[in-house]
Amino acid sequence: MTLPLAGRPAPDFELSNQFGEPIRLSELRGGNVVVVFYPFAFSGICTGELCALRDDLGVFRDENARVLAVSVDHKFALRAFAEQEGYEFDLLADFWPHGGVAKEYGVFDEASGMAGRGTFIIDAEGILRHIIQSPRGQARDLQEYHRILKGL
Repeated sequence: MTLPLAGRPAPDFELSNQFGEPIRLSELRGGNVVVVFYPFAFSGICTGELCALRDDLGVFRDENARVLAVSVDHKFALRAFAEQEGYEFDLLADFWPHGGVAKEYGVFDEASGMAGRGTFIIDAEGILRHIIQSPRGQARDLQEYHRILKGL
């Protein structure tokens, strides 16, 4: 798997959110986008990372950034997850073809059938500006997201 290159247009995609609404990356131009791939809904580290995003959502909005969290879970599981945790950002279902967008972004783990922890920060023109990855079992640093967004 190959990661997309920073400085190039981010690969476009369309996925359904937790409500079944289609979200197309290219339609979000004009604002920054933070695409956060995570392994599974309801898992420990993933829940902690997404709760940190939830608790910091106002800062992302101040930075003109929209958060899109992507996993291979089905939209119905994502809806239950969002309701339980009070997430007010889009949880996108990369369910079928299984992990198709995660594969396109180079973060799909074939052996386990899940997305790895990869974050892609995309500017208002749709250019991939920064990639943040962390190993399995290790949460990403939310402050790094803000540092990068402040520089856009």
